[in-house]
Amino acid sequence: MTLTGSSLPTDIQVWRNCRLLTMAADSSLIDDGIVMARDGRIAFAGAAGAAPVFPNAEVIDLGGRLLTPAPIDCHTHLVHGGHRALEFEMRLAGATYVEIAKAGGGIASTVRATRALSVDELVAEALPRLDALLAEGLSTVEIKSGYGLTIETELRMLRAARQLATLRPVRIVTSYLGAHALPAEFAGRKADYITEVVLPGLRAAHAEGLVDAVDGFCEGIAFDTEEIARVFDLAAELGLPTKLHAEQLSHMGGTRLAASRHALSADHLEYIDEADAEALARSGTVAVLLPGAFYAIRETQKPDVAALRRHGVNVAIATDCNPGTSPLTSLLLAMNMAATLFGLTVDECLAGVTANAARALGILDETGTIEAGKSADLAVWNCTAPAELAYRIGFNPLHSRIFKGQQA
Repeated sequence: MTLTGSSLPTDIQVWRNCRLLTMAADSSLIDDGIVMARDGRIAFAGAAGAAPVFPNAEVIDLGGRLLTPAPIDCHTHLVHGGHRALEFEMRLAGATYVEIAKAGGGIASTVRATRALSVDELVAEALPRLDALLAEGLSTVEIKSGYGLTIETELRMLRAARQLATLRPVRIVTSYLGAHALPAEFAGRKADYITEVVLPGLRAAHAEGLVDAVDGFCEGIAFDTEEIARVFDLAAELGLPTKLHAEQLSHMGGTRLAASRHALSADHLEYIDEADAEALARSGTVAVLLPGAFYAIRETQKPDVAALRRHGVNVAIATDCNPGTSPLTSLLLAMNMAATLFGLTVDECLAGVTANAARALGILDETGTIEAGKSADLAVWNCTAPAELAYRIGFNPLHSRIFKGQQA
């Protein structure tokens, strides 16, 4: 690190001598790039020859390294209790996701473990998972509730998620996922569960300021489109954006429901069809692909990436970090999986964990690209080719992580 001008602390940072990939619309790799930030917000990003002069700035020479927006994990279930290693063994023995769920495993087993924990205990269990993600340069992590399935436990999960943001330099975005599964005490009474737990739980979470978006699981083992629509109706009343787990294990119509409500995203999408892709394009809803879950449960039905491309749908990639079907805490590996398993290009993978991931959370105005006015959320990599971020397996080339202009 070198300082120019005064040696006193400054609120102006300049990162120079880098290969800059801003991920802004129609951007390309800039060989002699420079980024300037004031008070944690980007003031300039582009070629060094076009940069203004900022006196008394802290100047950081990046030695020709790659500089990108800090990655974003836009779909996780990071806060939960326990693990499901036994189910991993069951899948190895041939059990399906549905069979495990019907046997009392799956989400239900995590519900039991999560209900037993306090907010502080949930935070303690989540921190190592969060730290693993942050070690790959992330600025932002979305965290869902959905393993409590009582009003109080759902609130505890969201409180834990909020608390994580006070313990680490990270942006946490929360999603209320009360409509994730039907708890045993409501067996055969889905409508009652929506009425007595999901809807009042959402009102309580919103009143406490714990909710940034509302999610649901639209699937045969979870909730149908009519049940999810009731939750989305309340979200609209409260002014909250929506997201949806859709078309993961079958075609239930969730994608078109999400599109009809102009949801921020529809996630999983293994069973989408051409009409679903067209609906997503019309609504601007982001398609979030979760290759970790596809891999972990040994799915064979791949999302129709070609249809998404044909209709110009924005595609994001996330870890789906959860204890059962995607125990994945590496967004870099998720990028590799998206390329290898789903056929995404390097450019699509990079957009999927930066600009489109921010778009899937409704925060593209704040982060996800390196542009003037946005938060200075940056990742410096010990490589020069962007393809290396998706190409390597089990290798983390992060040099440094910058969050709101500060090395984190």
